[in-house]
Amino acid sequence: MRLPDPHERGFAFTAAGTAARVNGALTSELYEALRAQGPCGFAEDAIKDTLTFVPFRDLPPWFKWWKVRSAVRDKIEGWWLRSEDTVVDAWRALRGNR
Repeated sequence: MRLPDPHERGFAFTAAGTAARVNGALTSELYEALRAQGPCGFAEDAIKDTLTFVPFRDLPPWFKWWKVRSAVRDKIEGWWLRSEDTVVDAWRALRGNR
């Protein structure tokens, strides 16, 4: 995961995500590497795979926090999008453009 070539580094993070899918757990070194990379960039999909396939009780504290944060953010974003659709529909109904 420290390779200079970005494509090769991407493969390493893909392998970490696959390990999370297959085993339902990662080593402490892989958790630290994902945390060091952060949720953006190469590690984004590997972190999402980890949060999806590793049981919550087995996650390190940083990942638990990230899972709760992302769940809350997704819920709020869903509410926002639904309310936006409602406002647009109401506006169109007022203007008679259904």
